[in-house]
Amino acid sequence: MRKKNKGILILLAALVLLLAAYFGLRTWNVRQEEKEEEEQEAAAVHVTDTSSGDIASFKFNVGNGDLEFHKEGDRWYYTPDKDFPLKQSYPEDMAETAGNITADRELTDGDSLDAYGLDDPVYTLEYTDADGNVTELLFGNMAGDDYYVMKSRSDTVYTVASSVIDPFNYALDDMAQLDDYPSIGSGNLVKEVITQDGGTTTYDSENDDQAEDIAAVAGGLGAVTLSEAADYSVEDEDLDMYGLDGTSRITVEATYTQDDEDQILTLYIGNEDGNGNRYVMINDSRIVYLISDEICDNILNM
Repeated sequence: MRKKNKGILILLAALVLLLAAYFGLRTWNVRQEEKEEEEQEAAAVHVTDTSSGDIASFKFNVGNGDLEFHKEGDRWYYTPDKDFPLKQSYPEDMAETAGNITADRELTDGDSLDAYGLDDPVYTLEYTDADGNVTELLFGNMAGDDYYVMKSRSDTVYTVASSVIDPFNYALDDMAQLDDYPSIGSGNLVKEVITQDGGTTTYDSENDDQAEDIAAVAGGLGAVTLSEAADYSVEDEDLDMYGLDGTSRITVEATYTQDDEDQILTLYIGNEDGNGNRYVMINDSRIVYLISDEICDNILNM
């Protein structure tokens, strides 16, 4: 028995030593990785070095026209139209990138600016920090997979990875935060009420005589995708342009179930746009969407 216990103790001691060696080696590897990262960071040539949280505004043109954004509190806005439904992840990524651009190379004793395309920049990027300091970057010709870049009012030319442009390479429409649209079908549509020209039409799933009608309108409601907008922040005085003012629009109120609870979706359907679509608004959103005539006809059971 003593020999057996002694054997177990030896095995336990060996296990403890192995675990200690494992965790010791793991800690050493982590520290080495951190040290290498710190050395790489120290050796990096920073073209810009501004915390993203300190960037208050930026404007740029990377081929999609002039775009400008500013921050109020913790929220970013499209400067020319504060009501534009801007998806926050876009300017957040832009600020993160703009403030932390590192160079692949810093050129010394280089050629004249026109040799790098910096006398007439291809792209420009400018940001302002919370203290009002302005940093403007000029992007010239490409050198392989890099751009020649310099700060305005500076003689230093760098090469930076072309991927620096990626977070900025969007049109304004790409950055819109569109509304969520629910999943509706014949299986969860309870009722649809259409109000038009002072009259009301109701399709009720509990009415067996309207089974085909419910299937038709549910098919229309289920086919809606909110992907194309005609106006991102329509003013009340402009609603009549789209046939969406209170006297012209068709109102569709759909009651459906979600997670065993009744929900209500309100659609406002306006004029045709002349290209096979109709102008549509949803709930209390200020975005005017384009939905095909065919889908709208199905929703209205026409």
